[in-house]
Amino acid sequence: MSRRNWKTYQPASLRDALKACKDFALERQQLSVERIAERMGLEDHWALYKWIANGRMPLVNVHAYEHACGCCFVTRWLAATGNKLLVDIPRGKAPQAGELMALNAGCAQALQLLTNFYAANGQADPAATLEALRTHLEQVAYHHKNVAAYAAPELEF
Repeated sequence: MSRRNWKTYQPASLRDALKACKDFALERQQLSVERIAERMGLEDHWALYKWIANGRMPLVNVHAYEHACGCCFVTRWLAATGNKLLVDIPRGKAPQAGELMALNAGCAQALQLLTNFYAANGQADPAATLEALRTHLEQVAYHHKNVAAYAAPELEF
């Protein structure tokens, strides 16, 4: 069985997102459903099994579930069904010259794939185009956060 590429994974349903969180926790952190339920503070792990099986979980438990699993597939699915794009909040640090060149190359690649997609009337690979666009937006958001931090420096207490 091949390993799933978690960085590009987009769930197709809420049940799929709940199952993907469980699978991610098992693959990356060797966490069973019982351990996830324990980390969530649930007294009965059978409730978690039931929520994953029917694809229904109380909304107040979603954050604890994703935190225990170490991923956010339910949040991604909720955003995607609401026609929203999620971009990870960047962690600021000084960029190297190579990173800025990678930003430029990523932009060029994303624009090339987008041009090819529209030129082929949707016959090009949409997954590769979406991945390139998402990666470029994350890189731009990262640098946006860094520049904003210079404009309004944080005070140390």
